[in-house]
Amino acid sequence: MIVFPAIDLKGGQVVRLAEGDMTRATIYGDDPAAQAVLFAQAGATHLHVVDLDGSFAGRAENRAAVEAVLAAFPGRVQLGGGIRDAAAVEGWLALGIARVVMGTAALRDPGFVRAMARAHPGAIVVAVDARDGMVATEGWAAVSDVPAVDLARRFEDAGVAALLFTDIGRDGLLKGCNVEATVALARAVDIPVIASGGVAGMDDIRALAAHAGEGIEGVITGRALYDGRLQLSEALALAGMA
Repeated sequence: MIVFPAIDLKGGQVVRLAEGDMTRATIYGDDPAAQAVLFAQAGATHLHVVDLDGSFAGRAENRAAVEAVLAAFPGRVQLGGGIRDAAAVEGWLALGIARVVMGTAALRDPGFVRAMARAHPGAIVVAVDARDGMVATEGWAAVSDVPAVDLARRFEDAGVAALLFTDIGRDGLLKGCNVEATVALARAVDIPVIASGGVAGMDDIRALAAHAGEGIEGVITGRALYDGRLQLSEALALAGMA
């Protein structure tokens, strides 16, 4: 199972939000590239980066910071936030981003996302962000009437690399990952699922790793790492046995 340390970008700084609320941001640093190096030194081979400003603007807003992270991190970088057209997808992949994450576009225009998955095999991740089981978009500012599992099923046989499932109500709050909902989604579809939202410590890593054989590809963790509640090297070691 892959552990993805998270670097969320707001105004060029490394932050974490509470429940996706831009007004509830905790700043953890002003050098995203240096943070990426620290994660690499701890053993991380994958990184999850989010352009939070881009999620709301619908276009790249932290490009310089993302480029700096790419230059500093020797592993694979997964990027989300405001990637909603072919030019954005192709531009980021050309720069060296390994996989792009699409959420709002997946709900608004699933045909487009399917086309991108066909054109770029293994490079498209669909974000299934849910609040009370319903899909949220526009940087989580709007909640749709589409159940999370229904959105996920639209991409069966589409060739997407993975689904990134986030329980927004837990994100950034250290409440513990919603393992039950994440595993239920993984069992409902034939697409690998990445867990996100609320990871509080090793118990979450352990619980998810126990279901690695049921379609859980990985887990994203941010605040628990920054607050020292989770040691990345220990999480990587445990996940590596799954």
